[in-house]
Amino acid sequence: MMSAVAPPLPGRAVIRQRWSDFVFVHWRVAPAVVAPFLPAATRPDVDENGDAWVGLIPFVLSEHAFLPLPPVPGLGTFIEINVRTYSIDDAGNRGVVFRSLDAEQLPSVLAARALFGLPYQWMHAGMRHVDDTLEYRGRRRTGARPTTRIHARPGTTPVDTALSRFLTARWGFHERHLGRTIYARNSHEPWPLVDAELLHLDDQLLAAAGFPDLAAREPDSVLATPLGHPGVITEFAAARRVAG
Repeated sequence: MMSAVAPPLPGRAVIRQRWSDFVFVHWRVAPAVVAPFLPAATRPDVDENGDAWVGLIPFVLSEHAFLPLPPVPGLGTFIEINVRTYSIDDAGNRGVVFRSLDAEQLPSVLAARALFGLPYQWMHAGMRHVDDTLEYRGRRRTGARPTTRIHARPGTTPVDTALSRFLTARWGFHERHLGRTIYARNSHEPWPLVDAELLHLDDQLLAAAGFPDLAAREPDSVLATPLGHPGVITEFAAARRVAG
């Protein structure tokens, strides 16, 4: 089973953020479905059954800081929604590959594109608590302007399984940037995961990311962070080149 505890960062942290109000919605797919989208020198990371996974994950990001400076004034708190799959390189580094990341804050979008080559998009988004549920809505401001609506009910039963760790205990990401594949490590406390129920999904982000059939399927895993949880502080180290 993958460790729920992050290993130490390979160098000093350069970025710090708080992440909260997560919903992790995932689908099983064949490795061949995601392989064309992975950067060079990586391959699909698969679970114990040989399946790859695609996730649609909304959350709230706050307290963004470029270390050692304090949080950046004006960035405040905003919503991010990403479509992602999972990768492994020849050194055994397991990571996330983002097919898209949509965020409300244009400065953050531009900074992430410049620093890491991440496929950030500018989105108008909102989140609200409805009784014991979370509802995210968003519309990308560029291109075909895909939309999403994700409505879920986090439960109260803690979840810590081989699969939940495979899907969420990802201590880095792979990306293709400036002609090379990079791996950037992150660290945070173990996820406080609970079971969750997907009440409604009306999504075009998955199709825009190259997965046109998933939104019409029932997800194979739905997890969340507990309602009212303050979230986790996440730190990133500088990216390093992947050999290969």
